[in-house]
Amino acid sequence: MHVNYTDLHKTVAALTAGEDDEVALMATVACEVHHSDDRFDWTGFYRVSGPQMLKIGPYQGGHGCLTIPFARGVCGAAARTREPQLVPDVDAFPGHIACASSTRSEMVLPVFGKDGALIGVFDIDSNQPDIFTQDDVEGLQAMLKSVFAQGG
Repeated sequence: MHVNYTDLHKTVAALTAGEDDEVALMATVACEVHHSDDRFDWTGFYRVSGPQMLKIGPYQGGHGCLTIPFARGVCGAAARTREPQLVPDVDAFPGHIACASSTRSEMVLPVFGKDGALIGVFDIDSNQPDIFTQDDVEGLQAMLKSVFAQGG
């Protein structure tokens, strides 16, 4: 089952309409995205919690790392560069942080607030190698922008 991003956008838009609390929005997005596609084993947010530091936010799946510095891992790279990270093989990514040993591929997207500031990253892990595509990145980026940068 691969996600239909048009349907997912409509569902998320309906659930988040009028909401501006970032944690509530993150919780709703993490839940809906996680259950939209069987490729997604861990789906969640790491919030910017201080200078060059991410802290776990709402997520679905097993335990995640509690903190991740911008200088480390795939999530750190997305925060540091402000660019999506599409990693077909986490073992080949220099400095990958193994929060879960089952993770084989990962996709991390930067998340920006209404003022354009980085508020966190959206991380999706899969136990299948090379499972994410540019279509996934584009579909999720559009949804994140509509929810967080333009308001629910």
